[in-house]
Amino acid sequence: MQERKIILTGDRPTGRLHLGHYVGSLKNRVKMQNEGNYEKMYVMIADSQALTDNFDNPEKIRENLIEVALDYLSIGIDPEKVTIFVQSQVEELTELTFYFLNLVTLSRLERNPTVKTEIKQKNFETSLPAGFLIYPISQAADILLFDANLIPVGVDQEPMLEQAREIARSFNNIYGEIFTEPYAILPENEQARRMPGIDGKAKMSKSLGNAIYLADDKATVKKKVMSMYTDPDHINIDDPGKIDGNIVFTYLDVFSKQEHFEKYLPDYKNLDQLKDHYRRGGLGDVKVKKFLIKVLEEELEPIREKRAYYEQNLDQVLAVLEEGTADAREIGRAKLQEVKRAMGIDYFADSRFLDVIKEKYN
Repeated sequence: MQERKIILTGDRPTGRLHLGHYVGSLKNRVKMQNEGNYEKMYVMIADSQALTDNFDNPEKIRENLIEVALDYLSIGIDPEKVTIFVQSQVEELTELTFYFLNLVTLSRLERNPTVKTEIKQKNFETSLPAGFLIYPISQAADILLFDANLIPVGVDQEPMLEQAREIARSFNNIYGEIFTEPYAILPENEQARRMPGIDGKAKMSKSLGNAIYLADDKATVKKKVMSMYTDPDHINIDDPGKIDGNIVFTYLDVFSKQEHFEKYLPDYKNLDQLKDHYRRGGLGDVKVKKFLIKVLEEELEPIREKRAYYEQNLDQVLAVLEEGTADAREIGRAKLQEVKRAMGIDYFADSRFLDVIKEKYN
């Protein structure tokens, strides 16, 4: 099978996207989009997957569908270069998921470390929705239906891709070479691979309420940064401070650049000098946090401006989703026909089907 560069990634519409999404995947998507070194690129709003643990609250998904689309467009994802589509509106994904269910055992699904972690987080141990347990199979269908082989994700999603590779191999072994095995594209900055929340206790998460959102205004960003977890033993300015586990410095590792020091903190040549001063003592948390606010605002202000435009032109946003979904449906329909042909269940499209049956009765 000829190797092609097809990129697919996406997000669940359970809330606005945050800095963890931005540095973990979104920023990399824009970079790849602009480099243009690919045949096709898809960005999916995974509303069907979001329903697996929000089935009793579909309005939450409905409301956030447009919020996620606004975030995509505001960070620079270009619908002229990328196909943005809505998962639930591509029926072929559901059908492919059904076929894939026969290739995976229950015990294999239960061993998936990402699923195990999320089951605990969502308190599903005693009442686990079947749809939630099988969502890695649905993710495999999302990827494989579009022949995607490059998947920009956070490091915690690698077990999902391994499951997709296993499914691709199983199908290909039984029915012939139909699917390409996908591989992760991880952020180059290791800190960005698992962005911590502002509380310092876990990764940034919508459900944990410890996130800075791309849509947050200046006042909200300032308030959140000023409340960030630092070094609890750094009580007085003269006290030596710890860098490890200090979330303010973790964020500076990810976002600060040389030019930020020249513009906003010229007393220091770079981040290493700032860290050294903090370790020695004599540098207060407030000064470092105020610097981080300026760094983040330089990143977020252009995003806010674009978002404000699209918020006033929601008809354009909906049109982008409709057109992208129509494109994805057309590609998916063709691939599913290929799948059914390989499985021998394309009965009405197979001109030989009736001839074979007739031979049996002659």
